[in-house]
Amino acid sequence: MPLGKQLHSLIITSGCSSDRFISNHLLNLYSKFGDLQTVVTLFDRMPKRNTMSCNIMIKAYFQNGDFESAYRFFNEMSERNVATWNAMVTGLTQFEMNEEAMLLFSEMNDLGFMPDEYSLGSILRACAHLGVLLAGMQVHAYVMKCGFVFNLVVGSSLAHMYMKTGSMQEGEKIIKSMPIHNVVAWNTLIAGKAQNGYAEEVVNHYCLMKMAGFRPDKITFVSVISACSELATLGQGKQIHTEAIKSGVSSVVAVVSSLVSMYSKCGCLEDSVKAFSECKEPDVVLWSSMIAAYGFHGQGQEAIRLFHQMEQEKLQANEVTFLSMLYACSHSGLKDKGLEFFSLMVDVYGLKPWLEHYTCMVDLLGRSGCLEEAVAMIRDMPVRADAIIWKTLLSACKIHKNIEMARKIAEEVLRIDPQDSASYVLLSNIHAAAKSWQDVSEVRKAMRDRRVKKEPGISWLELKNQVHQFSTGGKSHPMSVEIELYLEELTSEMKFHGYVPDTASVLHDMDNEEKEYNLAHHSEKLAIAFALMNTQEGVPIRVMKNLRVCSDCHVAFKFISKIKNREIIVRDSSRFHHFKNGTCSCGDYW
Repeated sequence: MPLGKQLHSLIITSGCSSDRFISNHLLNLYSKFGDLQTVVTLFDRMPKRNTMSCNIMIKAYFQNGDFESAYRFFNEMSERNVATWNAMVTGLTQFEMNEEAMLLFSEMNDLGFMPDEYSLGSILRACAHLGVLLAGMQVHAYVMKCGFVFNLVVGSSLAHMYMKTGSMQEGEKIIKSMPIHNVVAWNTLIAGKAQNGYAEEVVNHYCLMKMAGFRPDKITFVSVISACSELATLGQGKQIHTEAIKSGVSSVVAVVSSLVSMYSKCGCLEDSVKAFSECKEPDVVLWSSMIAAYGFHGQGQEAIRLFHQMEQEKLQANEVTFLSMLYACSHSGLKDKGLEFFSLMVDVYGLKPWLEHYTCMVDLLGRSGCLEEAVAMIRDMPVRADAIIWKTLLSACKIHKNIEMARKIAEEVLRIDPQDSASYVLLSNIHAAAKSWQDVSEVRKAMRDRRVKKEPGISWLELKNQVHQFSTGGKSHPMSVEIELYLEELTSEMKFHGYVPDTASVLHDMDNEEKEYNLAHHSEKLAIAFALMNTQEGVPIRVMKNLRVCSDCHVAFKFISKIKNREIIVRDSSRFHHFKNGTCSCGDYW
């Protein structure tokens, strides 16, 4: 900036300040510095202006966040060129004014102006954000017609559009067809894989990107670390964290947010706290990520403390922050606090609740036994109920053994999603717990008639950079025979210390011996037995499960943690459980 001002002084003293070419470049200089006031002053004093002068003014307004002035300036222009239209389309998409950008792009096309690679890239990103695949395909046809299909900027934006709108294969096909690749193309492919749930492929493509000689940047690391979160592969996540440090991007706030989430989802809350505390200027996204981490691990009071600390830092909480807070309160049994935060969000912050906020509130009320209040909230909320919110209430009916309400709620869920296996299983379990075997048979018959299959219980853990997977009752693991023998010894040892198998949680009409065998072969028990056999004493055990932990496994893990003097960390579909010295961090509230 000082050098630019010195140059400006030299231009004035040399008498060249009235030259339009030089004046335009001065405008551009101050625009790049973000000094809008000087740009406006210079423009007003220019004796001779042209379309380029006006285009620079539009870009300067957009760069400083003043899109209204940019729009007004555009409308007052008597003469526009292709650069004018390109600047407007690109600027509007930067502010996520995607509908307006698409209308302007259409008008630009009708007037015969040819878009450049940046406006084409912008309009394709607008299609991606709006989720309008058909419009994106029309732009694709236009791209092919104009000969931009192999352009790196346009090709990457085109692939992003397809991936964002659910056409993963088409997006990948475009990336592969590009004659040359750059970091942006690789990031587009990796981010697309991450957003569409292909976590393992994200890590594979990350390795291929490095093998091809490209250096990952902050965008790459955000996607890859997020993939490690989904896979819960702690060893791999730590390795990529190390690579981010070597690349000099580990302090970037977006990367730190991903690290906080990754360590949290891998069961290492202490590492999440460390990553958060080392960030010098955390933004609202990072604060929200840390609040969510505390909530996921059942530390609601810590989440509340952090929220108040965030307020003291004068950071404005957003919808995601409050969603994290409501989740934390729900999973810590803090009903009154949850109600307070919901009121704070609506009445003080003026935020409009999403369906997800209402789902958290229904979970909060349902867990605390306020089932009628939960139903009333669903009936009165201004957004349409989905299967998830009704299913949340159905889970609460199971906890509080309210069979009559469960029947009605199940009807609501299955009306919206008749193929939802979890709702059938929940209803069947509620009947089974009440020994209503006839009703259980009817629910299972309905599942068979509608060809609905129950999701199998699967647990996995990472050991020496290898993921070991177990299914309930499964014998596919190479060590299945040894695991079964070890489990028999472990169960006997647990019984000696007072463990009694909770046969009531086996929701089948069978004798007690069969029930005990069924309980002993739940996937998470197999995983923990394997970990005990293959890890050193004192090393924490981390197991992930796709479904909720059953009440018998929950009791068993308390005994195991005490007998074996091990910390056992289990992530189920709802939250984390930290078992240590015979207790669980959830306080039996899950």
